[in-house]
Amino acid sequence: MSSIDVVTGAFSYSGRFIAAQLLERGRSVRTLTNHPQPDDPLAPRIEAHPLKFGDIDGLITALQGADTLYNTYWVRAPRGSLTHAVAVDNTKRLIDAARRAGVRRVVQTSIANPTASISSYYRGKAALEEVVRSSGLSYAIVRPTLLFGEGDVLINNIAWLLRHLPVFAIPGDGRYRLQPMHVEDHARLQVAVGSQAADVVVDSAGPEIFTFDEVVHLLRRAMNLRTLVVHVPPVLAMAGATVAGRVVRDMLLTREELDDLMQDILVSREPSRGTTRLTDWLPLHRDDVGRRYASEMERHYRLARSVASQSPP
Repeated sequence: MSSIDVVTGAFSYSGRFIAAQLLERGRSVRTLTNHPQPDDPLAPRIEAHPLKFGDIDGLITALQGADTLYNTYWVRAPRGSLTHAVAVDNTKRLIDAARRAGVRRVVQTSIANPTASISSYYRGKAALEEVVRSSGLSYAIVRPTLLFGEGDVLINNIAWLLRHLPVFAIPGDGRYRLQPMHVEDHARLQVAVGSQAADVVVDSAGPEIFTFDEVVHLLRRAMNLRTLVVHVPPVLAMAGATVAGRVVRDMLLTREELDDLMQDILVSREPSRGTTRLTDWLPLHRDDVGRRYASEMERHYRLARSVASQSPP
């Protein structure tokens, strides 16, 4: 069993916490990334390789000698030619490269209830689970509900909107549920199942379940804000999200994401595997959460173009 593991996106959100957990356990870590960050505190301890899906030989070389591949790569929302179908094809190439490189095990990040929606996001996640199952590799499929913690998108950006808007609009009745999982608990679960031998599929869900309405009001109270919270038809909520997205130059919310959120599928039917409670975490971080907007465009598109423009031909 090799002491080397590979994490896709070790300088991104969940990948960063997985890499840190592995390093704490004395593992050597490589990363496949399109966003190298030499100033990142983890960078001196991680060997970085480009995540170029068209360069199969390069992927195989980066994966050779590794025991486990922790794959967090995905596309949140399509942009240009980069669709969910393309993300599925890219991941197929990565899994094939892992098999050809002799990787023992793959830990694939999926989503809770991947067959509960017909959206392209969920269909893609379900398709990738089948790719992993049929790869011939030992595998663990981890299905997170909703992650929160330093650097998260949904909880953080709800808090940011509550801080900056006089009125916050909740789509529909707000009774659809969420089961937040702290990102460090999620990373510990990933590393735990990565060290196992048996093929497993597990949900990654926290100890508390809230309605969306309850989450918004929990954040509002924790930050001691007076933002007016109202309920509006989903079409009006989408119009507001589109306008706000233009202001922050980001992809704030897609219609598919809203539809999936309102289907009440971000909850698990399994026992909780997380211990960090959002109700305990928020009072400790109320001065920080929502202070900076977490930009999808900045993380995954503008940064990638900036890195590419600085790279030699």
